[in-house]
Amino acid sequence: MPSNRDIAAVRAWRTEAIQRIEADYNRSADTHLIRLELPRYPGITLYLKDESSHPTGSLKHRLARSLFLYALCNGWIGPDTCVIEASSGSTAVSEAYFARMLGLRFLAVVPASTAAPKLDAIRFHGGEIHAVDDPRTVYDVAHRLAAETGGHYLDQFTYAERATDWRGNNNIAESIFAQMAAEEHSIPRWIVCGAGTGGTSATIGRFIGYRRHATQLCVADPVHSVFHRHFVDRAALSLPEGCASCIEGIGRPRVEPSFIPSVIDRMIAVDDAASIGAMRALSRRLGRRVGGSTGTNLVAVAQLVEEMASRGEAGSIVSILCDGGDRYGCTYYDDAWLDARGLDWRRNDMAFDTMFAA
Repeated sequence: MPSNRDIAAVRAWRTEAIQRIEADYNRSADTHLIRLELPRYPGITLYLKDESSHPTGSLKHRLARSLFLYALCNGWIGPDTCVIEASSGSTAVSEAYFARMLGLRFLAVVPASTAAPKLDAIRFHGGEIHAVDDPRTVYDVAHRLAAETGGHYLDQFTYAERATDWRGNNNIAESIFAQMAAEEHSIPRWIVCGAGTGGTSATIGRFIGYRRHATQLCVADPVHSVFHRHFVDRAALSLPEGCASCIEGIGRPRVEPSFIPSVIDRMIAVDDAASIGAMRALSRRLGRRVGGSTGTNLVAVAQLVEEMASRGEAGSIVSILCDGGDRYGCTYYDDAWLDARGLDWRRNDMAFDTMFAA
């Protein structure tokens, strides 16, 4: 039984830890909302919420902050806790950042196929890598490491939807609607995002309902992911063995606890080659590289734009620029890497060029 002095010391440490995270947030400006004109579709405007401008370069910075605050306020993390996560890269990068801020050891359980630049980014922020050959084992390995170290498994796939305050308090949905307030079509017709944990779609979907907006939520999902199957058939809980997408950060082989299909209005399944082609086209349009999941979002956006135009509708669509493309120089931006996987991205690249053409 810890003494009253020990309890007080841990409580004081947690108070300081939360204050550090809040101070870090106050030092960070909100992410930009980029407006993109679509000359071929008069009356329809696309906006990209640029999450690559976070200190750790991706949308997962928000999730990592929320997961740490949630664990701290629940009393799950103390001054000597080893923090563990199962992640394909970006979440672990952001969590390593916060772990180092608090002086904690961080272990990332990642698939062995994770892009090397992401692993380098985890190490840059002080994290350690535990690679596994079979991606399906990351959960069990993370649990085992937590037990062996006496640490805490953050478990983004379970806690993502509940760690973020979906009613407001600086979440991504509140930020989007605040930034859209002065635009011509201030209430988006659609918001388009992907799903890895399901936390972002849960936050946006709940916020839309809570604020009674007419906006609809569309989730873009890789073809080789179970989420869009589960959306149609709640009995579909996992993918057949050997069925996997190459788009990191989104799509899952099993339905994660944080995925809430009932707050989603529509899901669009996207082929990996189309994601890469859209990613390349958007990168040229912006003059900088974006990641593969942003391409997945853009494919869904293009379909919604075409449908709106065919009905003569005007309005706005907001999507997520999830992360920058520098971490994918040896994968998505390597033609030989793509060709070796039989991804016919060039045809899709040219097709999406026309989306931004005058």
